[in-house]
Amino acid sequence: MHSFSYRDQSLFCEGVSLEKIADEVGTPAYVYSSETIRQNFRRLDEALKPLDHLICYAVKANSNLAILDLLRKEGAGFDIVSGGELFRVQKAGGDPGKCTFAGVGKTEQEIEYAIQAGVYSFNVESEPELERINDVAGRLGVKAPVAVRVNPNVDANTHKYISTGKSQNKFGVGLDRAAEVYAHAATLPNLILRGVQTHIGSQILDPAPFAEAAAKLVPLVEHLRDTYKIQFFSIGGGVGIVYDEALASGDPAWWEFVDHPKRITPEAYAAAIVPILQPLGLRILFEPGRFMVGNAGVLLSTVQYVKKTPAKTFTVVDAAMNDLIRPALYEGYHEIVPLKKNASEPEPMDVVGPVCESGDFFAQDRTVPTLAQGERIALMSSGAYGFVMSSNYNSRPLLPEVLVDGGKSAVIRQRQTLDDLIAGEVIP
Repeated sequence: MHSFSYRDQSLFCEGVSLEKIADEVGTPAYVYSSETIRQNFRRLDEALKPLDHLICYAVKANSNLAILDLLRKEGAGFDIVSGGELFRVQKAGGDPGKCTFAGVGKTEQEIEYAIQAGVYSFNVESEPELERINDVAGRLGVKAPVAVRVNPNVDANTHKYISTGKSQNKFGVGLDRAAEVYAHAATLPNLILRGVQTHIGSQILDPAPFAEAAAKLVPLVEHLRDTYKIQFFSIGGGVGIVYDEALASGDPAWWEFVDHPKRITPEAYAAAIVPILQPLGLRILFEPGRFMVGNAGVLLSTVQYVKKTPAKTFTVVDAAMNDLIRPALYEGYHEIVPLKKNASEPEPMDVVGPVCESGDFFAQDRTVPTLAQGERIALMSSGAYGFVMSSNYNSRPLLPEVLVDGGKSAVIRQRQTLDDLIAGEVIP
C-alpha cells in the first residue's frame, strides 16, 4: 500500500497535502508515510506466518530514529552494519537482542560494543572475522553468538553494484567451503554457533532467485542444525519495489496501486520460500530494508530555472545528487510528478540539480509534465537509500525529514543550518 494520491489536483501523503508540508519546511525535503511502512511490515509478517520467523529491518535503508521507533512498535528486529546503527537502534528503544550485525569490515571497537550490548548474532563474512570476534569475546570473558554468511553463487539479475550472492562479490564465504569454515569456528572457544545467513542482493523482483538460494543451502543448513544445534537460518533481504512508471497511461498513477504487475508481493515471495524453509524446523530471519520504506518516501523539490538549448530542455531543481544519489550512482530511476496537476503537455527534458557535476541529474531525456519556474515536484519512491546516502557536498546543508501519520505531520529531522556545516571544524 502506497499512501500517495491526488486530491482535487493536489498530491497528498495520507491525509496531508505535500504542498502544505513544502510551505512549512521548505524544499528540498523528505516526506515519509507511516501507513505505508506499517502496512508493508504487517503484510510481509502475515505472509510469513507459517514460519517461526523474525523480520529484522535493514537499518541502512533509512535510519531515522522515528522510522526505527515505528518499526520497533510493530515488532521488528533490526539488521545493522555498524556500531552507529546499533547506537541508533538503542536510542529508538530497540532491543539489541533482536539485532543481527552484518558487514565485511567490523572493527574491534564495534565488535566489543555489540557483544556488550547483547546482539542476537554476528553475521560473519570471513575466517579472519571469526578469529577477531573470538579474540574480543575472550578478552571480555564471554562467548559471542555468530552465524556465517554463506554465498550460494546465485545470480539475482540485479544491478552489479547491489548484487551480493555471486562468487565474485566481496560478501560471505562460498558454499563449497562453508562446512569447513563452521568446523573451524566450532574449535574457537569463545564463539556460539547460533545460525547461518545468506543474502543474494537487492532490488530483486522475481521470487525465483530467493527460492533457488534457499534450496541450494538446505543441505548445509540441515547439517549445521544436526551437528552444531544452530537456532536460525537467515535468508537476508533483497525484495524489490517498483520505481519506474509501469502503466502507460491512466489515472491514478502506478504508485497508488497496492499490487502492481512489476511488484513482487509478500504473498508471492512467501509462496516461493515457505515450502522450502518450513521443514527445517528452525527460526527463519528476514532482513528487508527497501521493501519496508522505499515506496513510503518522496523527495520534494522546487523548479529554479527552465533552461532551453538547441539540444534539449534542462529543468533545474533545488534538490541535487548530494540529497539523492541513486540516479548518479547507478542510474536509479525515480518517477517525477508535480505536486499540483497541470494541463500542460509532457515534453522530453533533463531534470537536474545545482551541484557542479555532470552526474547531478534525476532524469535524462525523459518525458515529464512541463514544469515552470517555482513549481514543486515529488521524486517518488525515495524512502530507501535517499537521506541515508546524502552528504554535504558543495557545502549544501542536509535536508529535513517529515513523517506523516494520518492527518498529522511531524518534522523528525530539522534542516541543517549553515553553522551546522562547520561544527567541529577548527582553524589551527
